[in-house]
This record gives sequence, structure tokens and C-alpha cells, in this order.
Amino acid sequence: MYAVILAGGGGTRLHPLSRPERPKPFLPLLGDRSLLQGTVDRVAGVADRITVVTDARYREIVEEQTPGVDVLVEPMGRNTAAAIALATIAIDRPEDEVMVVLPADQTVEDGEVFRGVLRAAADHLATGAFGIVDPLVTLGIQVDRPATEYGYLIPDLARMAEVGGARSIRAYPLTRFEEKPKPARAEQLVTQEGVAWNAGIFLWRRRTIRAALERYTGLLQSLGPMAGSRATLASAYEAIQKPVSIDYAVMEGAAQDGQVVMASMDVGWSDLGSWSSLLAGLGAHGMGSVVQAGERVDVEREDLVVRRMGGRLGVIVPPERGSMTAAQPIAVLRGAGPDRAKVEALLERCSEPEATA
Repeated sequence: MYAVILAGGGGTRLHPLSRPERPKPFLPLLGDRSLLQGTVDRVAGVADRITVVTDARYREIVEEQTPGVDVLVEPMGRNTAAAIALATIAIDRPEDEVMVVLPADQTVEDGEVFRGVLRAAADHLATGAFGIVDPLVTLGIQVDRPATEYGYLIPDLARMAEVGGARSIRAYPLTRFEEKPKPARAEQLVTQEGVAWNAGIFLWRRRTIRAALERYTGLLQSLGPMAGSRATLASAYEAIQKPVSIDYAVMEGAAQDGQVVMASMDVGWSDLGSWSSLLAGLGAHGMGSVVQAGERVDVEREDLVVRRMGGRLGVIVPPERGSMTAAQPIAVLRGAGPDRAKVEALLERCSEPEATA
């Protein structure tokens, strides 16, 4: 099995902590190592080759943070379908070898269980399951609340199977993907057996994803002949008029055609995709949100305001209840005042010179 880690992003959901110049994957949010480094560490025990796919803006950061790991550089970001297509072209592996694809910006508390799930999915699902010779496998997260910030995986419950021996996982044919739901629909989904959050983690044989890309997209045809030089590849990337995710480009159609298998896991996963989830990951109280420049927001004395001051990140404690207009993107962390020390430690880690370059 070989691993492809997708590293990039716009850096907007955790403003002002993350920025386009250094988005979330490259920040040490929960400790001394960045999320990218944590992802590499997590898969190092199961993958015999790891490649990070990133766009040209982040090449130096990736090489600095992951020495010894292969780096595949895109001319520019064009979403996950293009990144995965390029990986299937540029990474020379046997056609029947299993590829695992992971985002670089997630965190997992139980790495050993996570690796066990990857092994089980690679050995028992990606090589054929439920009568599908070459399935596309998506790994989801067991739901524990009616989340509206994630998409959902909807299983065929009648065909459930347990695979993987002592550390078995429940697997199903996937009936469909469901987009981020409204609150009422999320309340329904959380009660349904087998439903999982879509984590953007995939396994498939190299030949399987290549065949799917050829069937559902024109990416291999457009990128393949151009991959031999930077200039021609850049032209091919510029010609991608509508960058789309692998879910839209391939997985939704493949699910309708009965070619997708799903399994879910409980590994202490988070995508740290908001200030609220980051506070939870830090063990801090509160709910957070980003306030854009020019917007007005009410604040309380128990809140914390995160902003950049002179190139560094800092915390402001509102002296009293009131309102303020943001002169720059800020984060308002409601009720986080008692955990100011944890927030300040986070900002100190992410204010290191290499994190603001």
C-alpha cells in the first residue's frame, strides 16, 4: 500500500490563525508538529511509500516539514480530483497496488486503531468486496452528534459485512453521498444505523481509480500527455475550467453505479475545521467564529478576540460587554476566557517565524 496525502487549502476557516500563505495543514495546532507532519507519522507504519501532493506555493513548506517524503507539485490548486488524477499519473506503482488518499489537515487520537482500519480496508475491501471486483472505498467517521458541517455516507444496511479479523470493521456497499444537511435532517441522520461522516479518506487500486477517472472525467486524458514538463502541465491545469472534488467528479457517480464500498471508524477524529472544533481539540471551553474586516460583532467579558498584531498573533480580552468592528479578519472565541492560557500557547506555537513567513 502507498499513501497520497493532499496538502493545501485556502486558510480561511481559521482566520487569522491560518492564511493562504500558510493554511491549516502546515500549522502546529495541537502540539509541536503540524497537522501534515502528524498525518505522515500516522501512515508511516502502513504505507511503504508516502507522497505529499501540494501546489507550487507550498513546496518549500512541505519539503521543510517532511524531509525524506516524496513531494508531487501541482502548478496550482485545482481541487482534489485533479490532485488525485496527477498522483495516478506521476507516481509509478503496480496497477493492482492499493493507494490510500488522505487529507493533510485532520487529526486522529488513536493512531493504532486507525492504521488497523487502513490495513483491513486495503486487504479486504479495496481488493474486492460485495461482488465488486474493483471497488472504490471511502472511510467515514462514526457519527456522535447531528453535525451540519460534514457530508454523510449512507450505507446499504441489508448487505453489511464484518471484515478484518480480530480488529474487524463493519463495511457496506455505499448507496449515496449526502451533502451537508440542514439541522433537521442532521437530527434524522444521527439516528440511522451505519451512517457516517464523509472524511475524504479513500482506498482503491491504482488501476481502479484510473479507470474511474477515465469513465467519469477527462482529467487523465487532459493531464496525462502534459505531465512531462512543468510548462505543459501548467497549461493543462489552467485549462481546467471548473475545479471539482473527487466526490463530485467520481465518487457520486460511482456510488450510483454500485461501485463504492464504505466503512466507518471511531478513532478520535477531527478535521479541526472551525475555531469551535479547534477549541475542543485543545481541551478548551467556548465556541469560535471568524469575523471578517468591516463586520461588527458583539463581545462579552468572558470572550477572547484573536487578531494579528505587528505580524504576530495575540489575544484581546474585552474589558466589558459591547460591540466592535473588525479592522482585519479576527476570531471571536465565546466563553473561552477561562482557557486563555491554552489559546495563548496555541498562538505562540503558530507565531513562530516559520509559521508567518
